[in-house]
Amino acid sequence: MTKLIIQIPCYNEAETLPATIADLPRTIDGVDEVEILIIDDGSTDETIDVARELGVDHIIRLGQNQGLAVAFARGLEASLQMGADIIVNTDGDNQYRGDCVRDLVKPILKGDAEMVVGDRQINTIQHFSALKKVLQKLGSWIVRWASKTEVPDATSGFRAFSKEAALRLSIYSEYTYTLETIIQAGKKGIPITSVPVETNEVLRESRLIHSTFQYVIRSAITITRIFLMYEALRVFLGLSVVPLLGGFFLLGRFGYYFLIGDGQGHIQSIIIASILMVLGFVTILIGLLGDL
Repeated sequence: MTKLIIQIPCYNEAETLPATIADLPRTIDGVDEVEILIIDDGSTDETIDVARELGVDHIIRLGQNQGLAVAFARGLEASLQMGADIIVNTDGDNQYRGDCVRDLVKPILKGDAEMVVGDRQINTIQHFSALKKVLQKLGSWIVRWASKTEVPDATSGFRAFSKEAALRLSIYSEYTYTLETIIQAGKKGIPITSVPVETNEVLRESRLIHSTFQYVIRSAITITRIFLMYEALRVFLGLSVVPLLGGFFLLGRFGYYFLIGDGQGHIQSIIIASILMVLGFVTILIGLLGDL
């Protein structure tokens, strides 16, 4: 018996939630039960009342606004406790076409993947500016490089997880889970794929992206933190190259002058070389500790 829970993190979604719920399928081939979970992230409007009127199966209240990543993580945890075999995450603003849930779960039902990300096909989204499309593509390319996966739309929040994948993911970011979960999946060897999905008409502006600059900075910080977590040795080995090369160069310089009998006038070279080499070796040790 296969149970699917569709989780929807919500923050003040009273106006858009009816359209979101109405768009979701309640029967899917290969799935015996389809349930809907609302994670209310401290809404100050009537989101909870609207969810109850719509007859959703489960509601979790966080009490105060803690951010999308926290709400997403709480939803995964609750879905697993409720016995979900597959978990689909979608947005409360009805951004994604609900019927595409069927496409998201197919690779998991067939055993081809444990995590599936919906590809919005960025070029086809008319309300995205040219700059936003470029930044979305750049961010996705960085995530593919960091995770060694082939996900074309890394910032898409429309995705499906098997029970096994959800159990292996840990969310550390308080900003967004989208980049972190892909990088973790790549590093942990969780089979991941993507499928084309459709989007609906925009009902409201994004609350996660207040400005392009802020989004770029916060996304860059998230990628860096996760990459350091899983590739600490690789990163710090790279950082150690500069001081080590500088140290060896100055040490060689001192050796040259020492051999020609002018070593006394270049003692500062060996002092600076020693400092740089110690710095380089300490950097390597930090990488080893981080890797462990």
